[in-house]
Amino acid sequence: MNTTAIRVIYKYEMLRAWDTLLQTIASPVISTALYFVVFGSAIGSRIEQVEGVPYGLFIVPGLMMLALLTQSISNASFGIYFPKFTGTIYEIMSAPVSFFEIMLGYVGAAATKSLIIGLIILATAGFFVPLQIAHPVWMLMFLLLTCISFSLFGFIIGLWADNFEKLQLIPLLVITPLVFLGGSFYSVSMLPPAWQTITLFNPVVYLISGFRWSFFEVSDVSVGLSLFMVLAFLGACLLVVWWMFKTGYRLKQ
Repeated sequence: MNTTAIRVIYKYEMLRAWDTLLQTIASPVISTALYFVVFGSAIGSRIEQVEGVPYGLFIVPGLMMLALLTQSISNASFGIYFPKFTGTIYEIMSAPVSFFEIMLGYVGAAATKSLIIGLIILATAGFFVPLQIAHPVWMLMFLLLTCISFSLFGFIIGLWADNFEKLQLIPLLVITPLVFLGGSFYSVSMLPPAWQTITLFNPVVYLISGFRWSFFEVSDVSVGLSLFMVLAFLGACLLVVWWMFKTGYRLKQ
């Protein structure tokens, strides 16, 4: 394995994040803090508890997932799209570097940035609510798997997109609505039976449910099913990336 190439790509992407620190780190953290103020304070004063958990605490995993999913996709998609836009992607592809090594560099950097954002948001939440994490190891595992899997998904979007507008199309029109409708601010059990069934077709439900269980031991679906869905999504993204590099889809003009 060409560890030098992986390290160079990873270091370049991390340095780029440092140059845009306000946009990369500060912006999502400030946005999440505002959610805590609006939903945790304003709405939380009217809703005391959900499934035995104070509402301000209940929304912490959902808010973290909202930030993690959007930032993972954004970081990874722009990271690989920019070399396509400038034409330097062909220099990378002509180098003795496999698709797996290219993917490790870009996705690893995007996942690292998202993980840092997630941990900062977790620390920020401590200023608003008394945090309690029942299973910290499971929490970190779900956090890491989410960052990696959605960074891979963002990597796919970056390869697929042929203009800057398409980079924002999936996150804005698909991912954000799915997160809001996936139980970020409420429990699925609060919905009418028919809507509960429909909601289970939303893949984000399984992410938020498993992540919330690691905090409070309450979930809408079983933890095993949540973990299976995350790993299945991760495997599917790996297969798509392999196919795109093998066929040259959106990489060869």
